[in-house]
Amino acid sequence: MTMISFRVDDDEATAAQRWADELGIDKSELLRDALHRHLTRLATEHDAEKWLDAPLTKDESAIGQIAEWGPAEDWSDWADATG
Repeated sequence: MTMISFRVDDDEATAAQRWADELGIDKSELLRDALHRHLTRLATEHDAEKWLDAPLTKDESAIGQIAEWGPAEDWSDWADATG
């Protein structure tokens, strides 16, 4: 792991400590998790751009067509027959 040091407003530092105390974790764990979640969210924004630039191929989208087949059999009356 690498140590990162940065400055925050006093109110944010107090709030971070309050949340860490409430959650029963170290403040550094709270901040690591917050940074990880933010970086993951930012990465997903780029994923959307990648999908637009390279849409699924016909083979890749074939599984979606299978989902449209619906159920293989109609089991809706099965419960009534066993009742």
